[in-house]
Amino acid sequence: MDILQSIILGLIQGLTEFLPISSTAHLRVIPALLGWQDPGAAFSAVVQLGTLAAVLVYFFKDLVEIAVAWGRGLLARRPFADPKAKIAWILIFGTLPIGVVGLLFQDSIETTLRSLWVVALALIGLALLLAFSEAVGKKHRTQSQIGWRDGLMIGLAQTLALIPGASRSGVTITAGLFAGLNRADAARFSFLLSVPAVAASGLYEALKLARLELGQVSWLAVGLATSVAAVSGYLAIAGLIRFLQKRSTLVFIVYRILLGGCLIGLLASGQLVS
Repeated sequence: MDILQSIILGLIQGLTEFLPISSTAHLRVIPALLGWQDPGAAFSAVVQLGTLAAVLVYFFKDLVEIAVAWGRGLLARRPFADPKAKIAWILIFGTLPIGVVGLLFQDSIETTLRSLWVVALALIGLALLLAFSEAVGKKHRTQSQIGWRDGLMIGLAQTLALIPGASRSGVTITAGLFAGLNRADAARFSFLLSVPAVAASGLYEALKLARLELGQVSWLAVGLATSVAAVSGYLAIAGLIRFLQKRSTLVFIVYRILLGGCLIGLLASGQLVS
């Protein structure tokens, strides 16, 4: 992987990780269209650490307040008394499903599920599900009203993000809308929920890469892609939250269907090989 490729892939990762259009799909599809080698699930997971940095910076104040409230609750032996401490526990609770499913199906996630056919179908399937959530979701609740059942529901939905093309933000925002959250708060909770899962998967894959011979890994390319992903990811977070305060997710629904349809057409015609 050369410098230009790493910059482009980092930009793609940062912009598409937080928009409900699937970063994994774009990291799989765009290299295929350009004739590049598939960067692989491990590369994608490590570069996600850049987008994790974007979340930590953007939500720094919120995360500090949540962490402090969580610690005080433990010390006072009243872990759920403070609403922000409760949110911390809900985030932990909501992360458990993706941890379990990720470990159980790791081999399939890194091999079989990276098929472009799977990506195309996931793009369209989640688009239809997101459209349905837009139609039936009440959109009147805020993040402070999220309860244990909501955390479990959104956490279970997050496991679908392990399917390339589904989109972590897409499935969790969709679940948030089904739970009655307004669009902006569904996105905010989605981003906060991504912190434990992205941190764990990114560090795990980074350790796996570190075990390889140095000649097999271009750490300059990985580091550059991660840095670009951090900057573009921050801009994507700010832009999406501002966008969803006034608009629906319709543009993302249409985009996903068009991209999935084009991908199926290219695969069926033989112009692209899965």
